[in-house]
Amino acid sequence: MLLFLLALGLLVGGALGALVAQRSARWATALGVGGAVTGCVAGLIPASRILLGEPSQSLRMTWQVPYGAFFVQIDALSAFFLLPMFGLSALAAVYGAEYMVAHRGERSPAASWFFFDLLVASMAMVVVARNAVLFLVAWEMMALASFFLVTYEDDEESVRQAGWTYLVATHLGTAWLLVLFILLGRGTGSLDFDRFGAASGGGLLFILAVVGFGTKAGFMPFHVWLPEAHPAAPSHVSAVMSGVMIKTGIYGLLRTLTFLGPLPWWAGWLLVAVGVTSGVFGVLLALAQSDLKRLLAYSSVENIGIIALGLGLGLVGMHVGSPALAVLGFGGGLLHVVNHAVFKGLLFLGAGAVLHSARTRTIEELGGLLGRMPWTGIAFLTGAVAVAGLPPLNGFASEFLIYLGAFEGATSLGNAGAVPALVVIAGLAMIGGLAAACFTKAFGVAFLGEPRSEHAAHAREVGPAMRLPMQLLAAACVVIGVASPALVGALAPVLTEVTGLPSASVQAQVMQTAGSLGSVTGCALGLLALVVVVLSLRGRLLGGRPVGEVVTWDCGYLQPSPRMQYTASSFAQPLTDLFGLLLGTRQRLSRPEGFFPEAASLSTETPDICRERVYRPIFSGLGRGLFAFRWLQHGRVQLYILYIALTLLALLLWKLGEA
Repeated sequence: MLLFLLALGLLVGGALGALVAQRSARWATALGVGGAVTGCVAGLIPASRILLGEPSQSLRMTWQVPYGAFFVQIDALSAFFLLPMFGLSALAAVYGAEYMVAHRGERSPAASWFFFDLLVASMAMVVVARNAVLFLVAWEMMALASFFLVTYEDDEESVRQAGWTYLVATHLGTAWLLVLFILLGRGTGSLDFDRFGAASGGGLLFILAVVGFGTKAGFMPFHVWLPEAHPAAPSHVSAVMSGVMIKTGIYGLLRTLTFLGPLPWWAGWLLVAVGVTSGVFGVLLALAQSDLKRLLAYSSVENIGIIALGLGLGLVGMHVGSPALAVLGFGGGLLHVVNHAVFKGLLFLGAGAVLHSARTRTIEELGGLLGRMPWTGIAFLTGAVAVAGLPPLNGFASEFLIYLGAFEGATSLGNAGAVPALVVIAGLAMIGGLAAACFTKAFGVAFLGEPRSEHAAHAREVGPAMRLPMQLLAAACVVIGVASPALVGALAPVLTEVTGLPSASVQAQVMQTAGSLGSVTGCALGLLALVVVVLSLRGRLLGGRPVGEVVTWDCGYLQPSPRMQYTASSFAQPLTDLFGLLLGTRQRLSRPEGFFPEAASLSTETPDICRERVYRPIFSGLGRGLFAFRWLQHGRVQLYILYIALTLLALLLWKLGEA
């Protein structure tokens, strides 16, 4: 535990050092990045040891805060979440050292690195805290640090609006968590997690946890802050927020499940419904975006939906008494936590490299970047294949486990398990198909074809500090995918912690799953090897022939231009039209007129349906209602003091009346 506390000390020290050295951009960056990297490396050591079999580490000390002690512990579940948290944060810090040079403008980078290191430290504290007060303090620090990172470029109105949206959403979620912990700790006199035990009223507590933690995770319809905040933040911060920060919501939900006791039958169904809704709507909204980072943000909603599908299946398996379904469901969801951190971190860093070099993140203005930024293009393509769930990369492995669990439930259980399992199969298949189309659009329009703007035409490859983290994450996508049969075995201690099943039963099921996954991965690798052999043979046969280049046939036009290529909107139009009733896409069309038309245009806009149809009417109504009380706010301090005195008097009289 001392090594973990040292890691936190290095992170906090790096944050304070960057703040002290704010007058020197070089020193502030060096101290901020150095604190982040050394702290993360130090934190990886105890987490790795525990996952490899060492016993849990804990520290409990008395403090002056009521309702418990300063209680922290690293067990298998905490260690599992710490690995991607520290790993991705360290790589993002290295990336940000070069990225911030071009994107900080006249600002000092000190504040950015102060809040970045503080964000990493607070995330780590969230997953080791075992006292509700300590947990909520770390949770609030995480929210505030990420708020200041999102609003780093606060001279733009859209950035300020995104920051306030995020702050309001995260505090609404925290309010539900506060009620959850109060109900869990009532009657015990302590808010230490090990004092909670199996609580009564588990259904209500489960709903509080789903809403409170689901707001941070990005469950639909609580996701509205996510597509606003992630594009506004610097790209290395977006990678951390999407890759690991939103996973603290998944961690909190799983941790809560360990002391809620038996849940009602509908708990698993609820998570399956949330997963299907988040997955399908998330990928549809991603498909309709033309902003690259906004597309990736909605894709995170989709992937959080996939994780929820796995957790829902696991809960169904625990309710119906099926260890196989419980292990496969929770195992797939947990593995997707790591996989999503890797490929989504990679994709956000790739989007940042595009923004850094091409000066735009609008897909419609990109094109032809693969020839100009080959390393970034290959890395982004690797992430795109992984997020689409295609073998043999890592995204496939976790989705395959969820598929296995769903087929297990559909074939061996009654209606209590078969119906949600069939819903998972249908939902996951739809999500996978739409994700493939979405990232075909993202990569194809941005990196292939011809440049659609001068910025894209003059783009150049980024420097080594930005390339190396992308290359390492791309390699991790391949290694995790290929080695997934062996890595699945590492999930056994975590699954034992989450499910409460006997260790031997979990281990046996994990080994069986690893065998099935190994067979499919082996087939995929064999097919990939065959493709490589065919391409090599083709290259050898054509090696001695002259190769010429000609203009693509252009339907009779004499001067083809980049405007004749597919745009992001036109590529996605068949699918957005198919789901038009759900998306509500708006089109602005200027048709060509006459025999020799001079101009024509088509633009589309797809608003967030939850934001437009749910939250905007609610908050507009609240605003109008509160406006009626503006007469109370007139700037006279003495009357404000009178309001406070009258409130205290009313509370005193109420308390005396009870006595």
